[in-house]
Amino acid sequence: MTDGGAIEADLTPPSGRRRGRPPATDSADTKRAILDAARRLFAERGYGAVTNKDVATAAGITTGALYHYVESKLDLYLEVDRDMQRTIYTRFQDAVGSSDSFLGKLTAVLEASHRMGVEDPSLAGFVGAVRTDTRRHPAVAERLARYAEAREQFFVDIVDVGISTGEIEPSAKPAMVEFVRTVLVGLTETVGMSPEQHRRAIDAVTGLLRGTIFTPLG
Repeated sequence: MTDGGAIEADLTPPSGRRRGRPPATDSADTKRAILDAARRLFAERGYGAVTNKDVATAAGITTGALYHYVESKLDLYLEVDRDMQRTIYTRFQDAVGSSDSFLGKLTAVLEASHRMGVEDPSLAGFVGAVRTDTRRHPAVAERLARYAEAREQFFVDIVDVGISTGEIEPSAKPAMVEFVRTVLVGLTETVGMSPEQHRRAIDAVTGLLRGTIFTPLG
């Protein structure tokens, strides 16, 4: 497997410096097209198999124009990840504001996850690709590790609500944080799942938490 540094060189302009930005009237739309195209490609192929030419072609621009916006493939990958995290966690933050209970917040987040998966499957696909890419490419793993703390706090905050409402025993906090992480991350990565399968998975999780589909035997 080719390492991240070797591939990154393919995306560095010959001068080694970023070229001037295009006019502001075109910049935002073009940047959006680049991020969307890159997210879809990385989701489908992973970091190692995508080139600057692939991204430029998918975004409808020339390869040279790409360097107005990014200096390397690694920089582009990180921007796609930040954009994806903003999209997902903005929706998640809106969702948790709709309820005052742990179960209500978690259910709302799961519903938001389902809607995002239906609206744009490439979001979930990129989440899955990141997991593979961080194992294969140390440079990707190192740079993305810087953003992990804020995401971790999101899981902790939901569990803290459950402790404050009495839904969760304080001693169970570490286990519940892992539970929330596993459920949200697992159900955000919908690769290979149809919307119907994802819907059933969410209904199963919420049904278990509400005690409506499972009766302990002992």
